[in-house]
Amino acid sequence: MIFYGLLKVVHISSCVLMIVVVLLQTGRGAGLAVFGGGGDSLINTPSGSDFMKKFTAVLAGTFAFTSLFLTLLSSRAGMSSVTSRVHAPAPPPVEAPAAPAPAAPIVPVGQGK
Repeated sequence: MIFYGLLKVVHISSCVLMIVVVLLQTGRGAGLAVFGGGGDSLINTPSGSDFMKKFTAVLAGTFAFTSLFLTLLSSRAGMSSVTSRVHAPAPPPVEAPAAPAPAAPIVPVGQGK
């Protein structure tokens, strides 16, 4: 269980760091205007900070690995999910259908008196 807790801490910290690193990066189309202009800078722009791209890739890999590993650990450790803790109410008892009433005798028309 200590390993599971440590893995959760690594997972959450990689999520937060990945959000921060992605927000710190400049977009590729940062110089583009709404109605044209600056489009050629996309092709000719140098790669920028290679460290940030590699760090983002490492964090994404860490996130994917910890997500899969946490799923495997939770299913094998007998941990329960939220839905397994909720018990469905018992269905109400089903009553047997009432017996049909006896049918009235069929009397032909004109012979009832």
